[in-house]
Amino acid sequence: MKIVSLLPAATEIVFLLGRGDDLRGVTFECDFPLAARDLPQVSGTALTATEDSSPEAIDAQVTALLAAGESIYTLDTERIRSIDPDVILTQDLCQVCAVPSGAVDDALELLGCHAQVVSLDPHRLDEVIACVGSVGAAIGAVSEAHAAMAHLRRRLDDIREQVAGRPRPRVLVIEWADPPFNAGHWVPDMVDAAGGTPVLAEAGGRSRALTWDEIAATPADVVLFMPCGFDLDQAVTQAGPLLARPELAQIPRVYAVDANSYSSRPGPRLIDGVELIASILHPDAFDRRADTAESAPHTTSGRATQVR
Repeated sequence: MKIVSLLPAATEIVFLLGRGDDLRGVTFECDFPLAARDLPQVSGTALTATEDSSPEAIDAQVTALLAAGESIYTLDTERIRSIDPDVILTQDLCQVCAVPSGAVDDALELLGCHAQVVSLDPHRLDEVIACVGSVGAAIGAVSEAHAAMAHLRRRLDDIREQVAGRPRPRVLVIEWADPPFNAGHWVPDMVDAAGGTPVLAEAGGRSRALTWDEIAATPADVVLFMPCGFDLDQAVTQAGPLLARPELAQIPRVYAVDANSYSSRPGPRLIDGVELIASILHPDAFDRRADTAESAPHTTSGRATQVR
């Protein structure tokens, strides 16, 4: 079977199910596991902004492209034609996250390609786990998918059990710095499972721009800064201006988090993200799976850093 993945989370699922050798094409963002980085890329970006661009500049370019009806992703149609895939994994959830399935269908029609297009569009955390089953059904790995989903759900139940009955801190998750965006979809479920109470967010709802006034008016005990599309080092850099905001001055604990690995992508590592959030909110109750160096007591295994 020949598989093309246009979604980093889908790439992770294919590898989880032991079908990595069937992947023939991925996106420029597919970087986990390491083997994904060596696969041919069939999708790129139309953005000219770089990782050094300010959040405000990146947001302005994305907004302008979408307002003009243009995609922020590109497809290498000739490479897809040469692969002649059996299955293409994509999504319709977010125009900013990957090539929408409608655009894929249009491209395939022009190419005369008859691949099965599978759109993964979870809104809640359990729906993310269910996507493992959808991929398994599409690529002939049904039994492997059932076993993987059961394992992920057991891990989630274990986390809930470890934090049960403890005080639940109020948690504000920010997924973009300028303008500030909350983190919607599955992230409120993650906070809840980790023993926190999400604020300014609705489980399953879309992420939305917040005003600094509503942030200032909403009590919170912890801020998790998870900038969509960025790793931990980049999150720490971007957290600097946030710490200077007077609206956040009264919140005692602020953490920068590797969003690419643990919150942005709707794949198996979201359960790692729940464990990470639990270790931040309840360090005395949750058994961290990796040791924290004594010389860096506010760093959680290279996954999150306390910046205040």
